[in-house]
Amino acid sequence: MPDQLTEEVIAIIAREQRLAPEKIRPDATFQELKIDSLDGVNIVFALEEKYNLTIPDEVAREMTSVGQVIEALRRQLGQASAV
Repeated sequence: MPDQLTEEVIAIIAREQRLAPEKIRPDATFQELKIDSLDGVNIVFALEEKYNLTIPDEVAREMTSVGQVIEALRRQLGQASAV
């Protein structure tokens, strides 16, 4: 069962991409979801706004899957990994 952070990230990606949340898996890549670099920037902005933090550009550039977004955000928030 996904944790709260995973569910929130999936909900944000679903909203930004106009996708059904149930279509987004944590192991899905941006390529599979047809998320391009501009879409990725919009997702990063939405995450920064929701969590009131700044995701460094070098971290954002490394995010190419839903799972990477979740883990990067978890590190930014200082949370332990929920594996």
